[in-house]
Formats: sequence, structure tokens, C-alpha cells
Amino acid sequence: MLERYFKLSEHGTTVKVELLAGLTTFLTMAYIIFVNPMIMSKAGVDQGAAFVATCVGAAFASALMGLWAKYPVALAPGMGLNAYFSYGVVLGMGHTWQVALGAVFLSGVLFLIISVLPIREKIVNAIPMSQKMAIGAGIGLFLAIIALENAGIVVAHPATIVTLGKIGAPTALLACLGFVLIIALDYRKIPGAIMIAILAITVVGIGMGLSKFNGIVSAPPSLAPTFLQMDIMGALSVGLVSIVFAFFMVDLFDNTGTLISIAPRAGMMDSHGRLKRIGPAFISDSIACMVGAALGTSTVTSYIESAAGIRAGGRTGLTAVVVAVLFLVSVFLAPLATSIPGFATAPALFFVACVMAGSIVKIDWEDVTEYAPAVVTMIAMPLTFSIATGIALGFIAYVVAKLLSGRVKDVHPIMGVLAILFVIKLAVT
Repeated sequence: MLERYFKLSEHGTTVKVELLAGLTTFLTMAYIIFVNPMIMSKAGVDQGAAFVATCVGAAFASALMGLWAKYPVALAPGMGLNAYFSYGVVLGMGHTWQVALGAVFLSGVLFLIISVLPIREKIVNAIPMSQKMAIGAGIGLFLAIIALENAGIVVAHPATIVTLGKIGAPTALLACLGFVLIIALDYRKIPGAIMIAILAITVVGIGMGLSKFNGIVSAPPSLAPTFLQMDIMGALSVGLVSIVFAFFMVDLFDNTGTLISIAPRAGMMDSHGRLKRIGPAFISDSIACMVGAALGTSTVTSYIESAAGIRAGGRTGLTAVVVAVLFLVSVFLAPLATSIPGFATAPALFFVACVMAGSIVKIDWEDVTEYAPAVVTMIAMPLTFSIATGIALGFIAYVVAKLLSGRVKDVHPIMGVLAILFVIKLAVT
């Protein structure tokens, strides 16, 4: 049955290889079941419900991608967007987490619309490469400052805004140890490097009496506190347009970038260099985003960690289905998830930030009209604590810089319209 449905032999793979690939992918991204509930809880979301929503949302999304699009790509709540959800939209702007979930749902609806209609490529092509890369790097910097704050390495200061915290504190030292441990494990290409480091620091922290051990396995917590709690009407208010747009844009670029980057190795491209079954893949991602919001978690999107499973031989949707099963089984690990302290997840956040910051190498550093607006985007995100504001200021800077430089032809009409809308939004804020 598996051979007929996934055409394993046609793709040069076997059930055994696909199972191993699925396990490899899961191990590289399983840290999200510990990190995401903690980040969501900062917004007031019930941590137990967020844990179940994370696992079930990732399981549903990965299964949909595997069974329909038949891609060896796994999905889960995206890093960066979950931080924006809690620290930016809820804590920073003062919106309720229910309204934030509504914004996530609406961004999924927008993604579904452009995936069904032939306008997705037009939007992607309208945004210059420098801004696409700056958004990824900016989110990385946004994650970095959150990670450093969670570890107690960076603290608030009335005069300098931020300053060095108690770097000699046990929790800060453990966070630093966790970070270098991830680097060492990742360099040695050990699957699950991030998860191994999180668990190792947690064990040490418990042994030192810095955190409490709550067990490993139990019945799943109730999903009731977050299930269908999204406030769509609240998210439809004019003030949240830029927030919905931010969720939408980042998910669009995340999903597109992930699929394009891993497609050649997985045999997902045709002879003309186009992605096969791209329609079902994008629709799967948009549906996953909406279902995730309904369950009670931030944007669910494709994970670049899927590349680990592809390196292990994964070539069909069976790889993603294996990941889905493993995420579903993980709902019984709630006690372990609640045992993991912030100083153990901070290294994971900072490492992901480092990976995302790597996109700056694709910016044209010889053209000031490209790199200067890109820097605006990157710096504005962490300093304003808002991905939406970073995108807005960067887009405006890009369009104005091009116009004043006499390079009007470099500005796509869609980019120009977006910049004008952002000016209006910032003016009335």
C-alpha cells in the first residue's frame, strides 16, 4: 500500500529509509515541543494547552503535507513568529492572545487565497531579495534579544535601555554552556543537537536545584483553554492589519524559502526547475496555519530542519507522515515539557537566531540602495520589538531610497503600494 501511494521505488527509496528519515527530521525539530509552549505561556496562554496544540498542530500539518502534497517536509509552529506573537503582539502592543490567534488565522486565510489564485508568485517576486533576506535576519536578531533576556544575560537599564546582566549567575552560565554545546553537536552533525542540549541543561539545572522535575509521561493536558478561542472579529480591526500582514508575509517567505532550498536534493523539481505539486504544498501550509490557530498556537509553517531527513534519504511524503506520528505520540510528554526551564530553552532560541541571521550574506552589499534599507529592516525588528514595524520601515526606506536615487524601475508597483499603505498605517498609529 505504501509503495503504491508514495511510489517509493520510483523515488529511489524504501520504507526503512523513509522511517529513518522521518525520525531524523523529528529529532532535529522536536525542540519546538518544549520551546513553543514556554513562549506562548508568556502571552498568558495555558502552557499545557499550548503544548498539546503544538504537538497536534505539527502532527496534522506534517500529515497533510505528506499525504496530499507528498513532500518529505515537516511543519510545526515557526520560531520567530511565536516570539512575535507573545512578545510583540500581546506583551508589546497590549492585544489579547485570543486576538493574536485571530490574526494568525486570518494570515492563513490570506495565504490560502493567494495559493488558490495565481497571485502568489507575483507577491513573492514583487519583494526585492534584499528585503526578503533582511526579514529573515531581522527575525533572528529579534529572537536573539529574547534569548539573552530569558537567560538573564541582558537586562533592562534606565539609562542605556539594556545592559549586561549577572553573567556569573548559575542560570546564565548554564545557558552559555547550552549554546556552545549546541554548536559542538551541530558541527558534528549529530541529529537532535538542539533537543539534546535542552535536555542536558535541564538535567543539570534540576540537579543543582535551579528547576523542578515534574515527571516524563502522563495523560495529555486539556486543550479546552485554547481550542477555538481565537478572536477573529477583534483581529479584523484596522489596527491589526499590519500584524496580520506581518504573520502572512513571514509565513509566505518561510514556506517558499524552505521548499525552494530543499527541493533540488529531494527531487521535488521538474526538468524546468519548477517545484512539483507546489499547489498542494502551499495550500497544506495555509490550512495548517488556520488549524494551528484554531487549536491555540502561533503560525504553523514548513521547517528547514526537514533538510536533515532529506539528507538521510527521505524522498516522499512518508517521511512527513512519520514525523506526524512522532509529534502525536509526544502529547504524552507534557510533564517533561513543563520541567524545562527558560535558561535551558534560551540557548536554542539564540542558536536559531544565529542560523536565521545567516541570510544577510545574500544581500547585495555593493549597492547602498539595497543594503541600507535592509539594515533598517533588520535593526528595527529587535529595537522596536515588532516584526511588523521592521517590515514597514524597511519597505518604506527601500522605496524612498530607490525613488530619490532615480531608480524608479527597480520598484515593483506592488512594493510601492505596500510602502504607501505602511506610511498611512504609521501615521495614524
